Amino acid sequence: MILLVGLGNPGSKYARNRHNAGFHAVEAIADAHGFSPERKKFQGFLREGTIKGQKVITLRPGTFYNEAGNAVGAAAKFYKIPVDDIVVFHDEIDLAPGKVRVKKGGGLAGNNGLKSINAHMGPDFWRVRIGIGHPGRKEAVTNWVLGDFSKAEHEAYYDEVIDRMGSAIPALLSLDDTGAGRFMSGIAQPGAAATEKKPADKKDAPAPSSALATKEPAQKKSSPFDILKALKKD
Repeated sequence: MILLVGLGNPGSKYARNRHNAGFHAVEAIADAHGFSPERKKFQGFLREGTIKGQKVITLRPGTFYNEAGNAVGAAAKFYKIPVDDIVVFHDEIDLAPGKVRVKKGGGLAGNNGLKSINAHMGPDFWRVRIGIGHPGRKEAVTNWVLGDFSKAEHEAYYDEVIDRMGSAIPALLSLDDTGAGRFMSGIAQPGAAATEKKPADKKDAPAPSSALATKEPAQKKSSPFDILKALKKD
């Protein structure tokens, strides 16, 4: 069993914030693979399903971003999920908008949500970093991450990146470096993870996220934001 955790803050006030990119990612994955309806459990919001024969749980902690470890620790303990079978999706200001990077363990980069999970589980969980860019000034960071994605951001890259999470996730579930690489390719270049092909040369290499803005918009699919709009106010 694999636990996919999305970091964010609960409630409609925060639903479209940049800081809620982790929530958006796991919702897109659960929707794409027909997971069960969300239910409250482990101080959070849980969905269950199967991806390529692998049992998977998604969890959106309801304890707010900085205390996410409470929910993660409770779910992992109940299901007996080891730390290296946990994947945490979160926003990353030190990555360019639309870039996605995966790593296991490593530094926490001042992310209080990761620090909380580390305190409960140790450092050896997988992290999926979703680039939201930096506002340019340290004092502007809080307002930036707690601000909503703009219409331009949605159209230029964000909706496509979140939508591709669902199609690319099977590769990541191998929980190894090869699978992580295929997952990142699947986010940057649709279909790369599904076909399991590696780029043969530079012309086949995954397009950088900045190129997403020049592509024709993909056919509109159901979005996690359709669900987020329906959230009741706290």
